[in-house]
Amino acid sequence: MPPKILIVEDTESLALMYQSYLIPTGMTTRVAATGADALATIAEFTPDLILLDVMLPDMNGLDILSSLQGDDQPQVIVLTGHATKEMAIQAIKLGANDFLEKPIEADRFRITINNALKLKDLKSTVEKYQATYENGRFFDLIGSSRAMQSVYQIINSAATSKATVFITGESGTGKELCAKAVHQASPRASKPFIALNCAAIPKDLIESEIFGHLKGAFTGAIANREGAAGQANGGTLFLDELCEMDINLQSKLLRFIQTGCYQQVGSEKETKVDVRFVCATNRDPLLEVQAGRFREDLYYRLHVIPINLPPLRERGRDIIEIAEALFLKISKEESHPYKGISDAVKRAFLDYTWPGNVRQLENTVRNTLVLNPDEWIDLDMVPALLSSQNTNALPLVQSAPNVAPLVPTTRNVDDSNLERRTTLGSMQDIEPLWVIEKRYIEQAIALCQSNIPKAAALLDVSPSTIYRKIKGWEDAQA
Repeated sequence: MPPKILIVEDTESLALMYQSYLIPTGMTTRVAATGADALATIAEFTPDLILLDVMLPDMNGLDILSSLQGDDQPQVIVLTGHATKEMAIQAIKLGANDFLEKPIEADRFRITINNALKLKDLKSTVEKYQATYENGRFFDLIGSSRAMQSVYQIINSAATSKATVFITGESGTGKELCAKAVHQASPRASKPFIALNCAAIPKDLIESEIFGHLKGAFTGAIANREGAAGQANGGTLFLDELCEMDINLQSKLLRFIQTGCYQQVGSEKETKVDVRFVCATNRDPLLEVQAGRFREDLYYRLHVIPINLPPLRERGRDIIEIAEALFLKISKEESHPYKGISDAVKRAFLDYTWPGNVRQLENTVRNTLVLNPDEWIDLDMVPALLSSQNTNALPLVQSAPNVAPLVPTTRNVDDSNLERRTTLGSMQDIEPLWVIEKRYIEQAIALCQSNIPKAAALLDVSPSTIYRKIKGWEDAQA
């Protein structure tokens, strides 16, 4: 929308001349010849900028300037043919942005107006940023480090655009929270935010998940289904782990991004939607392009505004800010009497490398709270390996009583099997990887008392992954 300019000038020939100066800019202009007309027009027209003559037939222009109050006050440029130093100082004190003395050259006139409008946009951006970034938080993102400040600024600048945002970063750095922040900071915040994990959906179902399908389009399609693209109409579609998408489907996604149109599976009718795309991956997308697993044209179509989320080990004191926020959040979820963490815990958190990033930190916090009912958390309550720098990973769970596994195992778990996991004495000791994985997942589920979502969180995978593996094991035994 072009800026709206109100010209308050009682000399008709000058008002028309000022309007003619602004015709090439495409700005919308209105003229008021008196102070009363100006006040009425301001209320109805809500201008972005006011060109205000001081000498008006019914009042002093500075009285109008002093009446302008509020956060959304327009920019004001004062015009006068009788300028004095005192008048200029008074105008600036009352909130004027600039002061022009008549007669005014066209180029000087336009430059002054453009500068004032740029200043208004900058102030708006700063105010919006200050409103969303408070006490180390930017929407759901937490952290005051310089690296995260840079991320917040990119999000804030990109939010009003429809340009695609491409988020990269290690697993667990908070890419979905970053995508949500892009959505929440944008004019689409009141519309849907739809997230789709391309790695968690089977290859033969992902097209239906994105575009939807009609009843009978394939075996199991018992009803019409709207896909993520239709659900996100007017809002934001977040495609997580995009590099996991099948290469054959990438061409359809490219066309959808280019045109905004798609076809449901089983339909010949095109549907058009208004969607803002945000994508994420924990891989290097250029390496995926070079390996032939990701289309080069799709990469350049999506890689418009890149955001790289730093790993937790590079964020300094952010680790403590995030940990304290997580302790508060999870203690409420678990009805835990938590009050604080000791300095020893803080030092250990800062010294640890956090290979699993924020997700690993969250799992550690939940583990600590669930297994320790004390109000104050000390270092001996945190998983034991945290204080050791000779390991790259935390233990998933502390010791717990033996509980029968949810899914029957093919063999008993005994000391020899535990020994075999870490030591291979001969070729006969080597087991298929899926057997080891199955046994480990079953033990994790058992320790979590058959709570699969909780076991999934501790194993750093999605619950759907565990359900899918359990179904695969059951089908293999059938």
